[in-house]
Amino acid sequence: MTTGTTGTADEAPLLATQPPFRAFFDDPRWALAIIRATVLEAAHPQIGAALADNSTFVAHPWRRLRNTFLSMRRMFDADPAVRDREAARLNRLHARMSGSDSRGRAYDAMDRATRAWVVATLFESAVTMCRLSGQPLDQATMERLYGEYRAFLAALDGDAGELPEDLNDFWRYFDRVVEDELENTEAARLILYRLFDHLPAPALLDGMPALWAAGRAVVGPLLGAITVASLPEPYRRKAGLAEMPGTPTLMQGAYLAAGLTRFLPEGWINAETIIETLSLSPDSDDPRARTVTALRARMKQASALLRLLTPLSGDAGPETDPATSQATGGGQRSAEEFFRQVLDQTGDGYLDWPDLAAMARELATRLDLDEPQETRLYDAFAAWWRELQAALDTDGDGRVSADEYAAAVPSLAGPALIRVAEVLFDATDKDGSGTINAEEHRALFRTAFHRDLTITDGTYDRSAFVGDFLTFMAGRRRNTAYDALLADA
Repeated sequence: MTTGTTGTADEAPLLATQPPFRAFFDDPRWALAIIRATVLEAAHPQIGAALADNSTFVAHPWRRLRNTFLSMRRMFDADPAVRDREAARLNRLHARMSGSDSRGRAYDAMDRATRAWVVATLFESAVTMCRLSGQPLDQATMERLYGEYRAFLAALDGDAGELPEDLNDFWRYFDRVVEDELENTEAARLILYRLFDHLPAPALLDGMPALWAAGRAVVGPLLGAITVASLPEPYRRKAGLAEMPGTPTLMQGAYLAAGLTRFLPEGWINAETIIETLSLSPDSDDPRARTVTALRARMKQASALLRLLTPLSGDAGPETDPATSQATGGGQRSAEEFFRQVLDQTGDGYLDWPDLAAMARELATRLDLDEPQETRLYDAFAAWWRELQAALDTDGDGRVSADEYAAAVPSLAGPALIRVAEVLFDATDKDGSGTINAEEHRALFRTAFHRDLTITDGTYDRSAFVGDFLTFMAGRRRNTAYDALLADA
């Protein structure tokens, strides 16, 4: 499969000189548009079911944002080899997602028509974004942009046949899917209502619940109202989404304000830098961490003042500092906390295969694994799930509840988990030296060693790695490196 061109000879290459889509990467309007596109994707029954069963967007939205952005960057990279490799990775990921929804309807993440709808929502939301911000695309630019998105689909499926070739036909296709196929799915409701209301703090604001809760209480409802107002009217009517008075004006103002950033000097807004900065843990050795640490200190002062002035209830707990409360090997963790923060990756209140698959997916993404290492990692996690199911699923419903986990927590670290640790060590040890050096350690944890280098001689051996991993996954103690890897939002 060649991803440098679309499925037909007369279509534009995937990556022409300065293609329109690449300009959106650092455009603040794209943040609004991508939320809108995600709702339209989630409203499709197949996509909604796949998201509800497999996605971590509720429990770990910032991680999902970072990984999605990285994937989009790769798919529109100037190097065809990078695009080919990312397309292959996405296809492997999607091939592992299939099942049935609550009504017994089958879904398959490799379904061609469904994948075409994902691409369609991205294109239509980009066009809508420009229109709402007072910069509508001219016909030629729109045609070129549409060609890029069809090429994106061709990179995944081998051709773009599921999307109409002609742009005018696309609009008829889009309207038909909205009218005939979209539903008020659970996933769409989660994004519009639960996600904005319960969005966890990014790593930058972790430990400052008062400040985060105050900001979320204002921004969350605004984002929800803006998103609803921007959705196609036929879908709003079908889903029963009431448009509050004044929200169209609010939506228009938000897009217009975001569009004004085009007057800022080039390079002032870099989405990748912003996302990575939000995700930096307090102990990171990234050069930007110094600035983040200073910023955190200022925000903690503001958070403390805010908490004194306006005490908040609910999820705004006591102020904590992750740098001290999650020191390596320090700090007890309750079974309920570990279950919620680490094991329940999808946020549905249960532990089952999609949760462990999400862990494998995040680890494989961090290490940028290819085959066969990626499959070895998934297979190790699958064996661990079978072991957990046999040991902890006492009521036989095919999943493990928080109560079942708490009642038999010592059973978590069995032979299969040891195998997971060993496979993960082999994947991290890129040079096959039998030890993990500082560079390999940083690839997995995004931090340098926080170990006694006079003892380890600057390396991390297999027994130490496996021991630390098992201690963390047993849920007994906190560990800064693994918390930032599997428990971050």
